[in-house]
Amino acid sequence: MSFFDRLALILVIVGALNWGSVGIFDFNFVDAIFKAGSVLSRVIYTIVGVAGLWSISLLFRDRHNDHP
Repeated sequence: MSFFDRLALILVIVGALNWGSVGIFDFNFVDAIFKAGSVLSRVIYTIVGVAGLWSISLLFRDRHNDHP
């Protein structure tokens, strides 16, 4: 698994935990830290979204040819 694969998975996990906290506690960590609707919060959401798109490619990779 490459550096970018691991980074994407970490960002997707962080995003999922944030959405979980929104669903369970109605609390958004990104908005709380960076102010809702700010440019920085939108950048964070965009980066997590790109990581999600990158992670889709992990579903279609041949695992037998991956090198540690």
